[in-house]
Amino acid sequence: MIAAVALDLGTTAIKAGLLLQDGTLGYSASRPAPGMTAHGGRYESDALAYAETADAVLAECLAQPSCAGVRPPLGLCSQRSSFLLWERASGKPVTPLISWQDDRGAQSCEALRDREDAIRSLTGLPLTPYYLAPKLRVLLREHPAWRERLLSGEWMLGTLDTFLIWRWTGGAQHVIDVSMAARTLLMDIHSQQWSPALCELFGIPRQILPQIRPSAGLGLRLNNGLILQASLGDQSAALVASIAAGQPDALVNLGTGGFVVCYLPENRRAPQGYLQTLVWQEAGQPVHMACEGTLNSIAAALAPYPAAACRPEDLGGDDIFCLAEPSGLGAPYFASSRNAACLPNPLRSDLGLVFSEPVQHLPAQRIALLLQEGIVFRVARILEEFQREFGVGRVYLSGGLSALPCLQQGIARCVPCAVYRLQQADTSLVGAARLAAGMPFAEDKSAEKIGVPGEMAGLPAKYARWKDWLDGLLRTKPFGQGNRTLR
Repeated sequence: MIAAVALDLGTTAIKAGLLLQDGTLGYSASRPAPGMTAHGGRYESDALAYAETADAVLAECLAQPSCAGVRPPLGLCSQRSSFLLWERASGKPVTPLISWQDDRGAQSCEALRDREDAIRSLTGLPLTPYYLAPKLRVLLREHPAWRERLLSGEWMLGTLDTFLIWRWTGGAQHVIDVSMAARTLLMDIHSQQWSPALCELFGIPRQILPQIRPSAGLGLRLNNGLILQASLGDQSAALVASIAAGQPDALVNLGTGGFVVCYLPENRRAPQGYLQTLVWQEAGQPVHMACEGTLNSIAAALAPYPAAACRPEDLGGDDIFCLAEPSGLGAPYFASSRNAACLPNPLRSDLGLVFSEPVQHLPAQRIALLLQEGIVFRVARILEEFQREFGVGRVYLSGGLSALPCLQQGIARCVPCAVYRLQQADTSLVGAARLAAGMPFAEDKSAEKIGVPGEMAGLPAKYARWKDWLDGLLRTKPFGQGNRTLR
C-alpha cells in the first residue's frame, strides 16, 4: 500500500517516487532537469519547463496500478536558493529560474562585507553569492521598475517550490517553508520570521516575500487532487531520510560537493566557522537545527583522474599533502569579515586545490590517491570536532562518491566512530515522502558497516601530519596570498 508520493526538484534531474508503508521507496520516475545556460557567471534555466517536467513525473507515478483510486499525501523537496519572478495574472515567468550557482550577487557581498558578522548571527550562514538576497539586491538595483511591480502585486517572487505551489493552488498560496526561507539570507533562524534588519540591509521589501510555513503538516489542497503535506530543501530531506534528530549520528554526503552534518542538541549553536542549518519544522513544533561543514567541488577535483582504480591499502604511503576543493576551502575555513574586506566570496579560494609539493611528474592514479586523501582528512577533521562538541558516535556515508573504496575505508580508518554506508538511493525523495506520510525517522534504514583493512595502518599517522601542514598553511598564508602548487 502507498504511504506517500514525493517530488524532488533537483539541479540535474527531476524525480518522483512512491513511498511504501514500510518506509522504503517503491516505483520511481526520473527525467533530466531543463538545460542550464551559463554565461559570464550567470546560471539560468526555464522555470516553466521545470513545472511541466515535475507534473509529468508526478503523473507517471500516480498512474501506477498501486495508486488506483488513491491520492496519497505529497512531499516536495527542492534545490535551495534558486528563484524567479513571475506575473500574477498570467503565471508566466518574467525572469529565468536563477540558479543557486549564479554569482551575480558577488557585488552585493563586496558592498556588505563589513556586515557579515551581523548577517551570520541572524542566519547561521556566510555572506556568499549563492543565496537569494545578494542576487535579488543586484536585480532590483539594475531594474528599479521591478520593485514597483513587485510591491503592487503585479509580479511575484519565489523559489522554485514557491512557484510550483502557487501554480498548483491556482495562485491561492504564496508560501515557502522554513528550511528554504533559511537559505535566502533574509530569515532570522531564531524566530523563523523574515528579518526587518536583513530586508533593509539588502534593500528587499518584506511585503514581496512569500509567507513562511512549517515544513510538515501543511495540509494544502492542490488542484490535481493531492494534499501537499511536506515541503523542504533537498539537503534537509536527505538528512531526514538518513539520520534521526536526538541521536549521536552524523551524515557525510559525498557528491558534486560534500557536506558533513549532525543535528544540534537543543539550545546549542554551531562552533565558530561552521554553518548552522535549519533542517525542518513540524507544524506547531520547535525547529530542528543542524551543524554543517562543507567541502566544495570535490567531484570536479577527482573528475580528470582514475579515482575508482585506486586501492585503499595504498593510502598514507608518502608525505605529499593535499587540499581537494577547486572552488575554495569551505566551512569551517571561511574567511572572516576581518580579512575578507572587499572580496566577493568568503571561501578560501586561494586554498582550493593545493599540493604540498609539485605533482606534475606523478602518474594520474597517484594524484587521484592524494586527492582522495585530502577529502578523507577534511571529513575526518570535521567529524573529530563533531564528536568533541556533540558526542557523535556513528557516521553514515551517502552520495555518488561514497562508492569509492578509498573514501569509504579512509574515513573509517581516520575517525573514532563506527562508519556505515547507506544503501537507500534517492534519499531526498525518501525524506520528503516520509515527512508527508508522518513517519520521518526510520531506524531500520539499510546500511553497510565499513570494514578497515590492516594494511592502512600508516594513514592515521599521515592524517596527523596533514593537520599540522594545514594549520601551518592557514597561519602563513593570509587570505588572498595562497600559493598553489597544482597539477
